[in-house]
Amino acid sequence: MRLRLTPRDDSYYEMFADSANNLVIASRLLVELISEDADREAITEKMRACEQTGDERTHAIMRRLNESFVTPFDREDIYRLASCLDDVMDSMDAAVDLIGLYRLDRLPKGIIDQVEVLERAAELTAEAMPRLRSLKDLTGYWIEINRLENQADQIYRRLLAHLFSGEYDALTVLKLKDVIEELETAADAFEHVANTVESIAVKES
Repeated sequence: MRLRLTPRDDSYYEMFADSANNLVIASRLLVELISEDADREAITEKMRACEQTGDERTHAIMRRLNESFVTPFDREDIYRLASCLDDVMDSMDAAVDLIGLYRLDRLPKGIIDQVEVLERAAELTAEAMPRLRSLKDLTGYWIEINRLENQADQIYRRLLAHLFSGEYDALTVLKLKDVIEELETAADAFEHVANTVESIAVKES
């Protein structure tokens, strides 16, 4: 461990944990949204509130970063981690918004698989953030997130093949493609979070 001669601002750990916990809430809203008889309008409003909370937490981290003299790890890594967590939230919010805006009453069954991957990735990320303080027991986290992202890629490709199978008209294909691409982007962003955590652990070890 590095020897630090001045006090460091440890509030970042709690702030990152709060951001990750917000992603768990958002992922579970996605699960609700794709269930039968879902109140999509109400869920969309909840997701919008969740996205606003995420923005507020990201901005709080950035403000703290500008005010802190000593940080628990590299400033660029703090910025990158906050940005990646925010990217996950933005993509999940966009997917929910598009489903409502496009009035997509019928979604391909494969979207359930996409959402399940995102929910698991959110849970793993929320479990990992408190361990940033000690940087212990994190290897399994980024390995599993990488596995989930590979799984998400396979689901995405199967969904694309299904979209272009001829079952849907051209306009519906374009609408559904927008949604599944946002969900795929969210999975990619979770991997970026994990890669950043791995980078921090390597630098600080």
